[in-house]
Amino acid sequence: MVTNTKILAQEFEYFEPESVDEALELLSLYKGQARVIAGGTDLLVKMKRELISPEALISLSRISALKCFNEDEKMLRIGAAVTLFQAESNSTVARSYSALYEALRSMAAPAIRNMGTIGGNLANASPAADTAPPLLVYNSCLKLRSKKGERIVPLEEFFLGPGSTVLSPEELIIEIQVPFLEASEGSSFLKLGRVSADIAKINVAVYLRREGERCALCRIALGSVAPTPLRIYSAEKLAEGEIFTESLIKKVARECQEKIRPIDDVRSTREYRIWVSAVLVEEALRAAWLRSGGKL
Repeated sequence: MVTNTKILAQEFEYFEPESVDEALELLSLYKGQARVIAGGTDLLVKMKRELISPEALISLSRISALKCFNEDEKMLRIGAAVTLFQAESNSTVARSYSALYEALRSMAAPAIRNMGTIGGNLANASPAADTAPPLLVYNSCLKLRSKKGERIVPLEEFFLGPGSTVLSPEELIIEIQVPFLEASEGSSFLKLGRVSADIAKINVAVYLRREGERCALCRIALGSVAPTPLRIYSAEKLAEGEIFTESLIKKVARECQEKIRPIDDVRSTREYRIWVSAVLVEEALRAAWLRSGGKL
């Protein structure tokens, strides 16, 4: 039977709480049978295809506390309901977080970026999520809250598998916490899709800290190459403490190529993803190094 993807066939309750506490009260009341909706760009598709049938939808549209940017001397805090377009348009993101800015610019069509939220992109837990690799290489954390309390979870511990995270049914993502970068630090993001703004065949983010001609710190993350967005720790260690040269770039890229675990799917083949991963990692490393003030 072919499902009609243009309608919502099931009945459900719909709520628009005006505060985080009200939203958490509703999540607790429905005991895992409610879903949070922000932009709805993924959730509504799943409901139309009858993959999920929640008893209630809890909208975040009226909760202004989740739509803010806040900065202190240590980090940028991005509200979970900030849209992808709002994040892309933020001056601090555009100026200081090159990899995140490039990822946001690469995502979907403008209409979708105006609806989809940064928290939703992470909570959806797609292995191809474009915001995940840059936020991973920045060592970002998520603030999660339920009626029982609040916790801070490093993003690298958040993803469990495709569509699966450590977020409990009664928790909300409140904000994404992104440490500030120094002048000697640089980052970059690259993505390959079938067409512009498509879901990634593969994506790559790199962060580097430079000390003279040496790479003091390196972080590399890839998407669409494993069940979750993936940090390549062994490749990072190869770069750290070394003089940054073309031969080092190729060595690090080969290590990434050996550690990824892609699959065949409708967007690409395993073999192609493995081959092209080295090309993207090389280019991302060069761009991040130049942005850190280094020379090649």
